[in-house]
Amino acid sequence: MDDIADGVQLQQSRQDRILNAALKVFAQRGTSDATLQMVADTAGVSVGLVQHHFGTKDGLIKAVDDVAMKLISSTMFAALESPGRDSVTAIGRAVHGLLTDHLVVMDYLGRAVASETPSGMAIFDAMARIGIDRWQRMIDTGDAAEGLDVVWAGLNPLVLTLGSIILRRHLDRHLPASFTSDPELARWEESVNELIRHGQLRQ
Repeated sequence: MDDIADGVQLQQSRQDRILNAALKVFAQRGTSDATLQMVADTAGVSVGLVQHHFGTKDGLIKAVDDVAMKLISSTMFAALESPGRDSVTAIGRAVHGLLTDHLVVMDYLGRAVASETPSGMAIFDAMARIGIDRWQRMIDTGDAAEGLDVVWAGLNPLVLTLGSIILRRHLDRHLPASFTSDPELARWEESVNELIRHGQLRQ
């Protein structure tokens, strides 16, 4: 019984190593320039083992997309469910946490979206739908500013977040510390929250 459990754990840890390596390689190189050999080398496994677990590069990309979306969904779900004005602060904290604890995933998402890969477009479209639906609920409950454009209300926070991820190395040149340092992330979070509170919420 213990041998079987150990075998299952070993399989999971190998898959996790490959997925983590793929996230790093895809975030740095993009999915089109990355190869299974690069992923295997980063994970410290053979290409054959990568193919055994994920089949093709497309299969590996899908698995990485699933991991990224599961992380985003699980992190953002509670924040998105927060009522009215509280949701702005809750979402700001959630994004701050993702940038602090899962920067490679956020870099991967940023590159996928900027490169307009099929998975990047699907991820962007899913996040846009969530944002637009959220602001429609805010309009329906009377929490949104009067006459608010619901489409741009949903897209603006997405642009501010993904834009900052995609441009973070450029932002670093204009900040006293790295964008992903705690003090700068706190400044960014508060600035974005203030923009949304004063621009999109009913005063």
